[in-house]
Amino acid sequence: MANTSTLSREERKKSKRAARKQRKIAKPLAKRDYARGSKKRKVKKMVRGQAKR
Repeated sequence: MANTSTLSREERKKSKRAARKQRKIAKPLAKRDYARGSKKRKVKKMVRGQAKR
């Protein structure tokens, strides 16, 4: 992204948003190979630690 120090706040927001959109188009996020939240229980149990086992 170009130097935005000379732009006003609104212009800066517009240029940042445009840069974000360009990034999203150039390198989209890959699809998940697992269901969202499917790993949640495992993590929750691991966090409890040794004491509760």
